[in-house]
Amino acid sequence: MKILSPRVLRALERFNAAHPWDHNAHYHRWILRRLPRRLDRALDVGSGSGDLARLLAGRATTVQAVDSDPVITGQARKLTPSGLPVTYTVADAMAELPAGPYDVITCVAAIHHLPFSRALTRFRRDLAPGGTLVIVGLFRARTPVDHLLGGVAVPANIAVGRLKNRGRSSERPVSMRAPTRSAEMTFGEIVREARAVLPGARLRRRLFWRYTLVWKQP
Repeated sequence: MKILSPRVLRALERFNAAHPWDHNAHYHRWILRRLPRRLDRALDVGSGSGDLARLLAGRATTVQAVDSDPVITGQARKLTPSGLPVTYTVADAMAELPAGPYDVITCVAAIHHLPFSRALTRFRRDLAPGGTLVIVGLFRARTPVDHLLGGVAVPANIAVGRLKNRGRSSERPVSMRAPTRSAEMTFGEIVREARAVLPGARLRRRLFWRYTLVWKQP
């Protein structure tokens, strides 16, 4: 079952190119509501242009922001005021994460670039007791529910794009200039593997072709 035809998808891509807005940043405030008001150490994996890392710096004593792309990381450094406690590192998230433990680990639209179960295992290892892991990810639509939610997201996406861009064509923000990759895992596969590594993890499909995962370290 596919609600969106190739013609509709191409039209949507053209609209998004002319009226861009960051679907990942849409969830940043939602992420903050899952976290304590004050915390010591935070890690943001796949930090991109640093938007979320800078928000975390409003709550954390220190924030480690890791991304494998040196170009977008360089832009993140330029966008970050010198007084914010954020350290940017260009690194392979599976091999070179700054040593934990962390009170909070976030990962937005990046885990599908990594071996999923191994990445979750690494995050679990580096999370402090009582710490919180929050992931916003992409999944491959497969079921009728997936396609229905994708269909619902289309008019919402257009409305938000027009509102944020005031109906005018705009350039892509810096946060949308990092390399992208399509998701390969379905939501069902993600749920099964996540709960095998993180018992009790809460996962939910979301609008704008995303899912969320929240887990607390015992």
